[in-house]
Amino acid sequence: MCQIVLIAILTVACHSTKNPSNISQSTPNTVALFNTKSSADCVQNYNPQTNYFFDKVSINHAQGFVVEYHNNYKVVTVKNPWQNAKTKFQYILVQCGTPVPEKFQKMQVIQVPVNKVVSLSTTHLPHLDKLGLVDKLVAVSNTKQVNTSSVVEKIKAGKVAEVGNGASVNVERILELQPELVTTFGTGNPQTDSYPKLLEAGLKVAINAEYMETSPLGRAEWLKFTALFFNQEAKAEKVFGDIEKKYQAVASKAKAVKNHPTVFTGFNFKGTWYTPTGNSYVAKYLADAGAKYLWDNYKSSGSLPLSFETVFEHAATADYWVNVSQNWLSLQQLVTEDNRYADFKAVKNHQVFNNNARVNKAGGNDYWEGGISNPDLVLSDLIKIFHPELLPDHKFVYYRQLN
Repeated sequence: MCQIVLIAILTVACHSTKNPSNISQSTPNTVALFNTKSSADCVQNYNPQTNYFFDKVSINHAQGFVVEYHNNYKVVTVKNPWQNAKTKFQYILVQCGTPVPEKFQKMQVIQVPVNKVVSLSTTHLPHLDKLGLVDKLVAVSNTKQVNTSSVVEKIKAGKVAEVGNGASVNVERILELQPELVTTFGTGNPQTDSYPKLLEAGLKVAINAEYMETSPLGRAEWLKFTALFFNQEAKAEKVFGDIEKKYQAVASKAKAVKNHPTVFTGFNFKGTWYTPTGNSYVAKYLADAGAKYLWDNYKSSGSLPLSFETVFEHAATADYWVNVSQNWLSLQQLVTEDNRYADFKAVKNHQVFNNNARVNKAGGNDYWEGGISNPDLVLSDLIKIFHPELLPDHKFVYYRQLN
């Protein structure tokens, strides 16, 4: 098994990115074939006229990444890796057994399909599971926080290492594992992001920015991003197509409702109450569930930092309160944290629901893991909260009512 090479081209936003379609293909006469990997997945007799990526993905909901296909390589661009980012990441994926494009000769590329991967975010694990690629996984950041059952079983069998993340990432351990790819995320803070250290060590790193998406289906569609590195486009299209159909079917149930109960989210943390804007995936969930989110008219990016007084002024009489602190399991805990919470109508009427029904002993919340790849289940939970008559047989998966 040969090593793969990854390119993370950081392009300043005000500069234009080179158009991959203008990159000329090299020929066997000018460039050595990229066939050091001994695998049935590699091309044995390269033909520059052959299209080696018959299966392709189409991106319909995600806004943060794009892919351009060429005969023997793909250009994958992550456009918005974190909030207010002024850089882009670009990855050149070359089919094993074929030549590196001529204009990329001095650049690093990724040989695909990848066969060994380290995942530094639990949100990527459901991708591997749904694509049937858990056998490629060799390490995660924290084995105890994992909820994806197929990965948990592999961890119990001692086949998945723990390598940390952020400032505490164990670069030496990852180097020992010799992964062909490390998937992680970025925040733009070099003091806490793990990817600069990993790249400096010569490791191959792909930034997944699904958390920047503004819709549930946009977040779920990053499954296709993962699939690109494994040449699993056909499987990804089918899997995501099923997710999309299920989500739209559930959403259709709440479209005709005439009553839209009011709802607010979040909680007061050290004097500031952060609430999602109307452009967020949370607001999209609430709208699709037939609720009236009190801050849906605020269309700025990111979260709104508000005072307790501002939230109380707007939400004191709201019908529902959702997505409170993960640590809260009862209304008593909520009120003990801050006795002013008791004055909200939603608290008085016991209409507080939290997305912490599936949290393991180490604090790993499956809402942030499996929930991202199963938005139809999250939406079903929310519809069950606001309009229980629409889904009488649905049992909560990620949400629970605080009593």
